Amino acid sequence: MSTEPKLSFKQQQLIVRENAIVDATNNLLAKKGFDLMTMDEVAAEVGIAKASLYKHFPSKEALAAAAMIRLLENTLAFVRGLAADQPAISQLKNVLQWALEIRMKGGLPTLPAENTSLRDALLNNPRYISRLMDLNELMGELIEKAKAEGSIRKDLPTEVVLFTVYARSCDPTLDYLRMGDQYSDDQVIHFLLTTCFDGLH
Repeated sequence: MSTEPKLSFKQQQLIVRENAIVDATNNLLAKKGFDLMTMDEVAAEVGIAKASLYKHFPSKEALAAAAMIRLLENTLAFVRGLAADQPAISQLKNVLQWALEIRMKGGLPTLPAENTSLRDALLNNPRYISRLMDLNELMGELIEKAKAEGSIRKDLPTEVVLFTVYARSCDPTLDYLRMGDQYSDDQVIHFLLTTCFDGLH
């Protein structure tokens, strides 16, 4: 029997609204990027006043942090749910394929690496840092296992492989290949997976 306190109706409403806000933020970040997204657009997409939005999230940086935390939590859940009896390289490929499929649907937020205020907001958010460290640890374990299994070069530092996989999930090559309608989404994902894990030889 659960011992967790039951949430009041008002608390439930707040959670539903915050989820809707994060959904809207996620969509706008994926479509427009952080710099072009505005608080007015988020409020309009949710259907609330901007003043109400500020009661939940005090800044655009806080909104982006919430979207990134959700992405990290979803990614952690996916990685933890992978079949442990699969070769590590297959698990890594599955993670990247999952991320690319989400991006194809417009669900992967894009954040500028050079934005100082955003970077500071993320680095000062304990929940974000905790989830990121958890994910890095899980992915690092998979990479080390893949090295031991002979699927990834042992001379490559684990963090190099880790950031290569992360970078491929937001690689602009995906957008360029989709522009001409020459390849299906499945083909584009296959190309990105192949070049990431098998190289160009």
